[in-house]
Amino acid sequence: MKIKDLRTTFVARLQDQYLPEEVQSFFQITAQHFLGYSRMEIALNLNEEVSDVKMKQVLDTCDRLQHHEPIQYILGDTEFYGLPFKVTPATLIPRPETEELVAWILEDYQADKEIQVVDIGTGSGCIAISLAKHLTNAKVMGYDISEDALKVASENATSNEVNVTFNQVDILQTKTLDDTFDCIVSNPPYVRELEKEEIQSNVLDHEPHTALFVSNTDPLVFYRTIGKLAFDNLSGNGSLFFEINQYLGKETVQLLKNIGFKNILLRKDIFGNDRMVKASK
Repeated sequence: MKIKDLRTTFVARLQDQYLPEEVQSFFQITAQHFLGYSRMEIALNLNEEVSDVKMKQVLDTCDRLQHHEPIQYILGDTEFYGLPFKVTPATLIPRPETEELVAWILEDYQADKEIQVVDIGTGSGCIAISLAKHLTNAKVMGYDISEDALKVASENATSNEVNVTFNQVDILQTKTLDDTFDCIVSNPPYVRELEKEEIQSNVLDHEPHTALFVSNTDPLVFYRTIGKLAFDNLSGNGSLFFEINQYLGKETVQLLKNIGFKNILLRKDIFGNDRMVKASK
């Protein structure tokens, strides 16, 4: 089968389930992964014959996409802040909004400054590793409750050639942090159960619920716990950064005020939603 015929088959199988641009993107990502071709190279090699092995790999990916499995889990990797990351069903798939959070943090710290950073709920390690890559003299730690997620994060640190210390921590049961930090960052679970109907099936059916959802009755439980720990464990000039629920921006700001933070900034993401908070003492 030629590449152009493989593309036609791939598109035909998915066209009733996804938008046309999504299907084209899926094919380009899959072809790059298995055939090693960029979008331009695909266009230039449409008449090239594809081996039976590679054809099966591409069509098997197509079959799994028909069941709305995220392509990042199918292929086992994704990109975040320009770096490659392994992802598995034990970790959330990094989102563009979280890249904005990393960019905001990097605005505040000189690349060569010696600072202490902890990422709480690190998952794949995308935040901690991206910060370690750009803050070359920072001592970076990552906490997560999931042993499986920490294994993935450790592999990602190794593959991206950075030194990050990962610890298994149940933050809701933690009374104090390991050290004093200049930067504490967290993208904790924040989707309320009542918002499940807004979540696409590829996320709802495949990504880890413990990293996504909180109860309707106490949706800010992680922000309250981490906020109190941060207030007690931030250095004098330190800052706390959160990714937040877009519907609870004002409530999150008020919670941090109640804890004692004075300088609190609420920032929108590229989609115009309240998404990030920065607080300092």
